[in-house]
Amino acid sequence: MKESQFGELSIIGMKGCEGFVDQVNAYLTEWRRHDGDASYVINADCPRFGSGEAKGLIHQSVRGNDLYIISDVFNHGVTYTMYGKEVPMSPDDHYQDLKRIIQAAEGKARRISVVMPMLYEGRQHKRSSRESLDCAVALQELVNMGVSNIITFDAHDPRVQNAIPLSGFDNVRSSYQMIKALLREYPDVDFDPEKIMIVSPDEGGMAKCMYYSSMLGIQLGMFYKRRNYSIIVNGKNPIEAHEYLGRDLKGKDVIIVDDMISSGDSIIDVALQLKEKGANRIFVFATFGLFCNGLERMDEAYEKGLFTRIFTTNLVYQTPELLAREWYGDVNMCKYVAYIIDTLNHDQTISGLLDQSKRIHTLVNKHKEKLGEK
Repeated sequence: MKESQFGELSIIGMKGCEGFVDQVNAYLTEWRRHDGDASYVINADCPRFGSGEAKGLIHQSVRGNDLYIISDVFNHGVTYTMYGKEVPMSPDDHYQDLKRIIQAAEGKARRISVVMPMLYEGRQHKRSSRESLDCAVALQELVNMGVSNIITFDAHDPRVQNAIPLSGFDNVRSSYQMIKALLREYPDVDFDPEKIMIVSPDEGGMAKCMYYSSMLGIQLGMFYKRRNYSIIVNGKNPIEAHEYLGRDLKGKDVIIVDDMISSGDSIIDVALQLKEKGANRIFVFATFGLFCNGLERMDEAYEKGLFTRIFTTNLVYQTPELLAREWYGDVNMCKYVAYIIDTLNHDQTISGLLDQSKRIHTLVNKHKEKLGEK
């Protein structure tokens, strides 16, 4: 172990994260060539019995190591066999496997950190009636099992960390990578306040949109969801309409910012209204693209010209069909995750990584200079 390291670095990628972890590991081995380590990935798995039960196995020693476990609990592309039937893994299945691997470490690791890009049950973060608080309970459970740090991205509501006030919880933004991806594919985008706007699809996303608006120096608009509180459908009050609040959109490009795309219905409805109000190109930034209801409706919306590009990260599972779509832009976060792990392993502050303002300003200023030269 090098003196500057907290402990020997070990990384475990849970099922479905193999490709992501391989990229993270490649960056780390490139940066640390002098260490002589070929790989930091520890061999571990969770085999299942025919009944669907499972156990966690770690095939190498992690004693005294600084262990990082990367888990995508929303990867529905992983399956297992139960009673002869192939079953896709649910978030609950992934979360249970994560706990199994923590158990398998047997408390021997010097420190355990969990990198869970999209927080398990993150949308169930508050109680408004007699209902469970799954995310808070899960965080407490992980901490009680010996997890020191939990690293997540663009949490639906980062205040859920109040459930574990004495433990490490880092909520990382993907803003810089999103803007960089946009400018790489559309170098003609102009951040003139008269030519582009940021729009939040609902009141819950305003904090993220205010950050973009401030960093880019452009105007902000928002939609609020008008719900029917007299009925409940699938456990929630249905949305009757999205109402727009903000300045005139005619002829302007628009960036819609949200933490996730679930069915995509809200994005389509918002994009339709923006087009009706005269918006030019519409770009969508969503950290997590789940597309739970498939891609057909998004294809139809794209063919109708409702949006130009949807950018989501590779922090959650991306189907081959999604990656092949003409309207889809992939934002690779592997290098950023590798930076975070490398910094924490050397027991240094990640404040500089979490604060993206300087990098965003540098990127935008360089872009404006290029536009000015043309």
